[in-house]
Amino acid sequence: MLRVGAKADVERMHESSLARQILALALEAVQHEPAPRIRAVHGFVAETEALNAAALELHFSAHARNTRAEGARLALRVTHVQARCRECAHEYRPEHHVTLCPRCGAVEAEILGHTGFGIDTIELEDPP
Repeated sequence: MLRVGAKADVERMHESSLARQILALALEAVQHEPAPRIRAVHGFVAETEALNAAALELHFSAHARNTRAEGARLALRVTHVQARCRECAHEYRPEHHVTLCPRCGAVEAEILGHTGFGIDTIELEDPP
């Protein structure tokens, strides 16, 4: 298992382009590893991204064809993101990228935690 820790922000990114970006990061991370293939890519995607997990996995599989990641499993967990209102300091879970405070109605908020996606580890096939 290769620990990666790569993170990226996602802004209006379609599942296909996000899958392509995840694949590129994974392939770059293992380029000097002796293992012939990637078995799985483990990471997270923030719930604020409103992505379709099944579509993301489908696009990842399609983009991975004819690469070291062909047949690899994409295992992304959805992480919850909190926001803190800059007006009243109320903490709440925002809806997607909308940060309207449910307590006072203010629109300015600080996002607490990671948004976008990240790769934590890459599971590799044993070298020959």
